[in-house]
Amino acid sequence: MEVRAKKALGQHFLTDRSVAAAIVDALGRDGVRDVLEIGPGMGVLTGYLLERDDIDLKLVELDSESVAYLLTHFPGMQGRLFEADYLRLDMHHLFSGPYRVIGNFPYNISSQIFFKILEDKDRIPEVVCMIQKEVADRIAEGPGTKTYGILSVLLQAWYDIDYVLSVGPGAFAPPPKVRSAVIRLRRNARTALGCDEKLFKTVVKTAFNQRRKTLRNALRPMMPEGMDTSDPVWDLRAERLGVEDFVALTRRFE
Repeated sequence: MEVRAKKALGQHFLTDRSVAAAIVDALGRDGVRDVLEIGPGMGVLTGYLLERDDIDLKLVELDSESVAYLLTHFPGMQGRLFEADYLRLDMHHLFSGPYRVIGNFPYNISSQIFFKILEDKDRIPEVVCMIQKEVADRIAEGPGTKTYGILSVLLQAWYDIDYVLSVGPGAFAPPPKVRSAVIRLRRNARTALGCDEKLFKTVVKTAFNQRRKTLRNALRPMMPEGMDTSDPVWDLRAERLGVEDFVALTRRFE
């Protein structure tokens, strides 16, 4: 039995077992036992994860064909494999406490997955994932570059990010038209931003949605009447600001 890769689900099944082993090996061995694999597909990561005695694995897979394949090829999947849309799933139904995340994320929804991870950041100390290289570069990049953006700031506010390896199209079936990369996110020591978190997200998103404009112009719709914008920071563009700069900027709107 084979699983047909479905374009609508953004499926590109990893077939290179050396890459799969490297992804699983990047997941720390001294962390929280509960681990969630998102989108296991045909189980190339799953097999290596099941060999590890330091984790308790659960899996979420939307594709019913993949679910049937996994139940057939991996004994003991009952009760740990959930046929569901991760983006719609209440994670408290799967884990009562902290858990880590691993997976070859569907490229068409990888950003949405990261936003959901951020919603549960206080319970997710580590993430290891394969994503489109362009997105990986964006997430890991620092201020001052064209690829630095919304996800860069929001994820770097809460996680330390390591670039693990690049992966070519030939490692997948069918091969994607883009290069891929593996990154690792580890929760940093931050417990609070020092500003309103919801407002912080709004400021970051608004600033980057008009990234060619100066902050003064990009954020003008949010400004209360008479707000002082004489400070030189307002002449900068969003890509020039780090996390702490955005925290300081958010405080001006509080």
